[in-house]
Amino acid sequence: MRATSTRARATSTKRPRRASPPAGAVTAVALDPASSAPLHRQVYEAVRGAILAGRLRSGSKLPSTRALAAHLGLSRNTVLGAYAQLLSEGYLRGRIGSGTYVADALPERLLLARPRPEPRPSPSPGAGALSRRGVLVAGAASPFRRAAAQLGPAGWAFQVGVPAFDAFPAAVWGRLMSRRWDRSWRALVPRCEPQGYAPLRRAIADYLVTARGVRCTPEQVIVVGGAQQAISLAAEVLLDPGDPVWVEDPGYTAARSALVAAGATPVPVPVDEEGLDVASAVARRLPARLAVVTPSHQFPLGVTMSLGRRLALLDWARSSGGWVFEDDYDSEFRYAGRPLAALQGLSPGARVIYAGTFSKVLSPSLRLGYVVVPEGLVDAFVAAKALADVSSPSLEQAVLADFMAEGHFARHVRRMRVLYERRQAALVAAAERELRGLLEVRAAPAGMHLLGWLPVGRADGAAAERAAANGVRCVALSELRVRSAGPGALVLGYAAAGEDEIDEGARRLRAALR
Repeated sequence: MRATSTRARATSTKRPRRASPPAGAVTAVALDPASSAPLHRQVYEAVRGAILAGRLRSGSKLPSTRALAAHLGLSRNTVLGAYAQLLSEGYLRGRIGSGTYVADALPERLLLARPRPEPRPSPSPGAGALSRRGVLVAGAASPFRRAAAQLGPAGWAFQVGVPAFDAFPAAVWGRLMSRRWDRSWRALVPRCEPQGYAPLRRAIADYLVTARGVRCTPEQVIVVGGAQQAISLAAEVLLDPGDPVWVEDPGYTAARSALVAAGATPVPVPVDEEGLDVASAVARRLPARLAVVTPSHQFPLGVTMSLGRRLALLDWARSSGGWVFEDDYDSEFRYAGRPLAALQGLSPGARVIYAGTFSKVLSPSLRLGYVVVPEGLVDAFVAAKALADVSSPSLEQAVLADFMAEGHFARHVRRMRVLYERRQAALVAAAERELRGLLEVRAAPAGMHLLGWLPVGRADGAAAERAAANGVRCVALSELRVRSAGPGALVLGYAAAGEDEIDEGARRLRAALR
C-alpha cells in the first residue's frame, strides 16, 4: 500500500501531457509563445490568420472546441470565446449536429471591392464638370481655411477665431461624457432629432434669456452645426437664387461664402465706428432680402453697433419685409462695461434670426451652435435642418446640456473671460516691446482678436504673406474687404495662444515686417 501510494503521489505531481494533435485542421493552428495578448485573443488571431493564409480553406471543418483546447493546453472556455468571436464576424459557420466550418465567403471578400482593370486611364474630371453653383462654391474660399494649414514655430499665434484649447475643461467634459454614456447610451444611439436635444434647447434658451436678453422659448431654438450652418439654413428658407443680401464691409468672409454657395448675391455695406451704416444703404437704395450683421462685436473692426443703428436696422426690416441675421459669435467675452442686449430682444416680434455658436467658447470640433427663429418659421427651419444632416450628434448634445445645466458652462465662460483679458494684455505689451513703428496694436474692450495697423502705404497682404513665411498666422484686413478702402492692418487672434507663444509670435512678426 505504501509503495502504491508513493507511486500515485509521484504520478500526480507530473505535468499533464498535451493531447496528441487531432486529425484534420487543428495542426494549422499554433499560438505565438512570445505574445502577451489574452489567450482567447491569441486563439482568435491564430485561427483567423490560418484562414486568411489559406491553411484553413473555405468549407473545411474545424476541430471541436474540446479537441483544440486539449491540443493547445488551454481551457475549453478560452477556445469557445475565440470561436464565438469568429462566428460573429463571419469567418466561421456552424452546422447543427455536424460541427464548425470555415465560411465559404470570408468577410474580407464581402467588404473589400476588387478594382476592375481599365483598358486605359480616364482623365480626372476638372472644373468643367461643375455646375454654375459648383463653380461659385469652389470659388468661395476663406482666408481662415487657407490659414488653417499654416501652424508654425509660433504655435497658435495669431490664429483668428479659435478658443484656448489649453484651457478646455477636459476633466469635467470627460466625466460628464462617461456618465452620460453609461446612463443613456441605449436612448442616445438611435436618437435623431432635427430640432435638437430638448434638454439642450431648454438650457440654451435659459442662458440666452438671462445673459443676452433674447426673447425666446425652447421651442424657438434649433441646434445646428455652428454659425455657418445657421446662415446656410437661413438662406435656404428665406432666400431665392439671386436675392441680394446686405453684408458688412469689411466682414466675415465665411458668411459671404455661405451666401454665395446658397446662390444669394452679397451686397457690401460699409461699417464705421457705429457698425453697419444702415442709412447709407437705404440712401443708396440698395435692395436686400436679408442683412447679416455682427452687432455685439463687429468682425473684424471690433466696434459695437450703436443703439440708433440697431433700431434703424429693425425699422428697415419691418418696413421692407426683409430679415436680419444676427451673428452673436463672441458676445461672452467683454472686459469693460456691460454689453448691449441682443438686437433680437429689442423689439417684440422683431424680424430677426439670432445665431450663436459654442465653437468660440469651447471648441470648433464640437460642431454645435444654435439658431433662434420666430415661431412662424420654426417648422421650415427644422425641415431644412433635417434635409441638411438629419440631426446634430446626440451624445455631444446631451453632454453639453449637462455641462450647462450643472453650472460648468457659466464657470468656464468666467474663467475664459479672465484668461483672454490677460492674453490680450500680453499681446499689447509684446507689440509695444517688439513692434513699435511696425505695427500699432491697441487694447479693446471685447473679443478674441485685435487689429494691428500698419504704417501708411504698407500693403497688408504682403505683410501677412511674409508673416506666414516666418511661422506666424494672421489675416490681412484687405482680405476681408469687398469694396471698402482704408489703411492696411493685420487681424491678430490671441485667445488660443499662450503668453510665450504671443511673445514668440511678436518676435517673428518683427522679423517679417522689417
